[in-house]
Amino acid sequence: MAAEAVLPFRPQHGGRRAGAGRKPKNGQAGVAHVARAPLAARFPAHVTLKLERGLPRLRNRSEYAVLREAFAAGCARGGFRLVHYAVLNDHLHLVVEGSDRYHDRILKTPREVRNVLRYVLGNGKKHAAEGREIRVSAAIDTYTSAPWFDGFREVFRVRGLEAIVRPVTDARTWMLTIGWRRHGLLSVHELPA
Repeated sequence: MAAEAVLPFRPQHGGRRAGAGRKPKNGQAGVAHVARAPLAARFPAHVTLKLERGLPRLRNRSEYAVLREAFAAGCARGGFRLVHYAVLNDHLHLVVEGSDRYHDRILKTPREVRNVLRYVLGNGKKHAAEGREIRVSAAIDTYTSAPWFDGFREVFRVRGLEAIVRPVTDARTWMLTIGWRRHGLLSVHELPA
C-alpha cells in the first residue's frame, strides 16, 4: 500500500460574502466576469492553475508523484479528460477535453492546438533556457506528459516509464488526435514562442 501524501493548503473562507474575491489592480478586474462560452465537446481546452505563494514547489519528486497519482485517478472520472500536462514550480498547464467549469482557453483550430501542445510540453525547457529556477536535462521534460506523447518527430525511450501508472488519457477529439498533426509533428527541440 502506497503512503499517502498530504499537500499543505491554507484554510480557505469559501462562499459568497462581502469583500470576497480577488481585488482589481488599477481599478480593473483581471478577468471579465461574463458568462463563459459553452464548451463544445469537439474543442479541447488549455487550462492554467496557479498555486498560492509559499506552497512547496511542484517540481519536487514527491509532490510530482502525488500529482501523477491524482492525474491517473482523475482519468477514470467522467466529464473531464486530462490529455496533456506540464508541471512547473508554481503552476500547472493542462490540455483537457470535457464540460466542467474552470478558467480555460478553448482551442478552436488545429494550429491553436499544435501551438498549445508545443507550449505545454516545452514550457519547462523554455523556463530553463531563460535561466529561471527550472532544470530540464533531457530531450523532453519528464515533469510533463511528454513521455506519453506520440506526436514527436524524434523517437526516444524513457527508462522506467513502464513502472509508472499512465497519468493521462487518450484524446478523443479530432483536434487532439488528427487535426493538429496537419501542421506537422512536434520536435523535442521546439520551444514555445
